[in-house]
Amino acid sequence: MQESTGTALSAPHSPHDDGTPAETSRSGVLRWYVIAAIVTLALDQASKVWALGALDDGRVRPLIGDVLSLRLIHNSGAAFSIGGSATWLMTLIAVGVTLAILWSSLRVGSSRWGLALGLLLGGSLGNLYDRFFRPPGPLEGHVVDFIDYGGLFVGNVADIAIVGGAGLLVWLVFSNIGLDGSRPQHAADRHAHDPDTDEQEQSDD
Repeated sequence: MQESTGTALSAPHSPHDDGTPAETSRSGVLRWYVIAAIVTLALDQASKVWALGALDDGRVRPLIGDVLSLRLIHNSGAAFSIGGSATWLMTLIAVGVTLAILWSSLRVGSSRWGLALGLLLGGSLGNLYDRFFRPPGPLEGHVVDFIDYGGLFVGNVADIAIVGGAGLLVWLVFSNIGLDGSRPQHAADRHAHDPDTDEQEQSDD
């Protein structure tokens, strides 16, 4: 149906008009975010409590040959023990990253972004808990690591969540999925699907 002027009655273009299913409601998005963060934090701390009790004898327990094993260490630095002599600085950096993740959650409108940010938040909070509440004291606490990856580095469940969340975030960016769940179209795509744009350009010529 058309208006008397001949203009077609059509809904204005929305961020999801490219065929992408509409994202869930704001509450649904935040549910993914909160659940991912809480589950990650709980699993991380529970596994660290287990490791402190089961691996405190210093022995290495192979899981998959020399590729994967269990070995308890107390890490004063970041990944690969970087910054071990400046634990407090690593802690402040981690606090800044955590605040940035929390700020991003105010704008998230996609359940997939919510999941990615929730994993990042849970992992960050898991290691921050160690920095504040484990020996030798606040800001100087050593992170409990116990998953040995072939002698290359030793990590924990929080690290796995951080890597998984970062990987999902990179995939979302390269898939052109915005933080709000939209898929911004490139100029070529707009020309291909919007004849009004082509007509306007021809009239300009």
